[in-house]
Amino acid sequence: MLPSCEVLDAAAARRFFRRGIEANGPPEKVVIDKSGANLAGLLATNVVHKITVSAPLVDILQVKFLNNIIEQDHRFIKRITRLMLGFKSFEAAQATLKGIEAAHMIRKGQVGNAGDCPFRVFADLAA
Repeated sequence: MLPSCEVLDAAAARRFFRRGIEANGPPEKVVIDKSGANLAGLLATNVVHKITVSAPLVDILQVKFLNNIIEQDHRFIKRITRLMLGFKSFEAAQATLKGIEAAHMIRKGQVGNAGDCPFRVFADLAA
């Protein structure tokens, strides 16, 4: 008899979080949706951290509102990069995404003095 999809998804989530933590270090908090597989993967990761005392426990936030804010903020990047053919190097992709995010932050008024026009903020950053 084959294991259910939930069991397979939980195993995949455990592998995903284990590989991510090995590559980037343990996060302080993780915001996830209401997916049971992601929760099971993070709980299993916390159990391993608790037993081995290798890293601090990861705070798990299952707040749909917070996850949606993060996704909404990155939606504009997805819309712009979907039209591109791809990047030849990681450095090119990183520089392009940083530029897109900086321009979006300037447009939203998150950078610079209040009341400055976006061009003035960009010119100040470029100088």
